[in-house]
Amino acid sequence: MRALHWDGERLTLALSHPAPKSDDVTALVRVRLAGICSTDLQILKGYMGFHGIPGHEFVGEVSDGPVELVGRRVVGEINFACGRCESCAGGFRRHCPNRRVMGILGADGSFAEYLSIPAENLHAVPGNLDNDEAVFIEPLAAAFEILEQVEIDFTSKVLVLGDGKLGLLCAQVLSLTGARVTLVGRHPKKLGLVKKFGIRTDVLADWRPTPVDVVIEATGSSTGLEMALSAARSRGTIVMKSTVAREHTLSLAPLVINEVTVVGSRCGRFPPALEALAQGKIAVKPLIEKVYPLSHGVDALQHAAQPGTLKVLLKI
Repeated sequence: MRALHWDGERLTLALSHPAPKSDDVTALVRVRLAGICSTDLQILKGYMGFHGIPGHEFVGEVSDGPVELVGRRVVGEINFACGRCESCAGGFRRHCPNRRVMGILGADGSFAEYLSIPAENLHAVPGNLDNDEAVFIEPLAAAFEILEQVEIDFTSKVLVLGDGKLGLLCAQVLSLTGARVTLVGRHPKKLGLVKKFGIRTDVLADWRPTPVDVVIEATGSSTGLEMALSAARSRGTIVMKSTVAREHTLSLAPLVINEVTVVGSRCGRFPPALEALAQGKIAVKPLIEKVYPLSHGVDALQHAAQPGTLKVLLKI
């Protein structure tokens, strides 16, 4: 099969990469569309020391595996839990210490014609969603995870730092709570995509921090936490969404002095994201900048790495 392969130094298009296998509990999925996200770009900078096929956002059809799934259009959760440890038994499969993570840790990903995934990780795509929408389910679920971790309602003042793909999704999700949401970013055109949802926006060059209840750090920058600290009120909360390969260097004294809570936030459950998208509560198509064929996948990742780029997709 064709696949993009990262060897730790170079990304190449392999034309005859071995196809993955399926069995009674593992599905073989024919990938139709895959999304490139900031984590994929960090992989190419050494994040997690990953070697193999990157990618973890996808929509496709099950071509083999459990008979009841064959032919179904699906999306899939990216953490492959062992199912045997204490974390799995306690319902924390996304935090299984033995887990593999699609395209990130010990498991090949979605930048290929086929991928292998535990059947239990798959979710059927509602018929009213097309592939261009369904491919956003994984990052949208990550945005909804914030609501699982932090109490936010109509009385909350929320600041989202970063107008990248995830920041734009987070701002939309948080606005569903009725909270007073402000999105800060570098690009007026991107900020304009969320104004119709009643979300306030500020261009970073003109932004002056004022205390808020919750700050979502989605800048993808090693300076993001410092910015978040400048805006979190005393006993406020910072939710960290960025995955950055570079080291952070800053004083953490303000966390102690102001008693600020820092919450790491990663993957989320798929059902809330599927439901919101199917009901038209979230708009994702305006976030698509360009679709490349897999044959031009190396160019696609180079494009996605350019500052200010919205979502780049791979049609496979």
